[in-house]
Amino acid sequence: MNIEVSAGTPFAIPDGVFAQQVTLVEHYTDRLFRFRITRPASFRFRSGEFVMIGLPNAERPVFRAYSIASPSWDDEIEFYSIKVPDGPLTEHLQKIREGDTVLMRRKATGTLVNDALLPGKRVYMFSTGTGIAPFASLIRDPETYEKFEQVILCHTCREVAELDYGKRLVASLAADEIVGEMVGRQLVHYTSVTRDDYPVRGRQTNLMASGKMFADLGVPAIHPDHDRGMICGSMDMLRDTKAALEAYGLTEGSNSAPGTFVVERAFVD
Repeated sequence: MNIEVSAGTPFAIPDGVFAQQVTLVEHYTDRLFRFRITRPASFRFRSGEFVMIGLPNAERPVFRAYSIASPSWDDEIEFYSIKVPDGPLTEHLQKIREGDTVLMRRKATGTLVNDALLPGKRVYMFSTGTGIAPFASLIRDPETYEKFEQVILCHTCREVAELDYGKRLVASLAADEIVGEMVGRQLVHYTSVTRDDYPVRGRQTNLMASGKMFADLGVPAIHPDHDRGMICGSMDMLRDTKAALEAYGLTEGSNSAPGTFVVERAFVD
């Protein structure tokens, strides 16, 4: 039995699940969009964590892991998503409108959090595609700038248009009352593409290996004494970037044992 997804539609909410209203939907390309939902008063999370979300369109809703793109202090919850024509969830999720209902499980978790990293001078946030979502949360959190002197947000996409979400977000932070001043001093947004013509072309691992990334940024190559890393993207990207950081001498950390880099594997790409 299918249930129409619309504001005010009655349905049975599964145990351990919030039913929240969509407050904003913005489409960037035919493959990418973001949306915001109301935040339950009792919902707590750390910037960078993910949560399971679904839709009330079936007796047994499909839930998928989505990184929370808003910071822990935000009054609403933001997500950044791809559109998959035949995806069990995204086929329907991409059609939501303001006022519709989104289901969200009550517990957030994840390793892309400041607590899972040892203190350092500089933190690299390596992302591809919608893997920028947890970093959209972290670069809006003052704790990130208090822990690291420099925050380097690396975002690679196939096409230039797919960089739009990150570029708009970073530009908007200059006027942010909470982190605006810190962003101006400490945040660097390093973008590249793999298909279109663009000033920086190529995968992040290749840009590191050639030394171009560090030359462009005006910083020395990654060193375990002062550099930290966070990785979010496709499984191939996670594997290759993890191997690159390990080659620089960094070691993977977790919530229970902080290290010099962390990886998020529960990502929708």
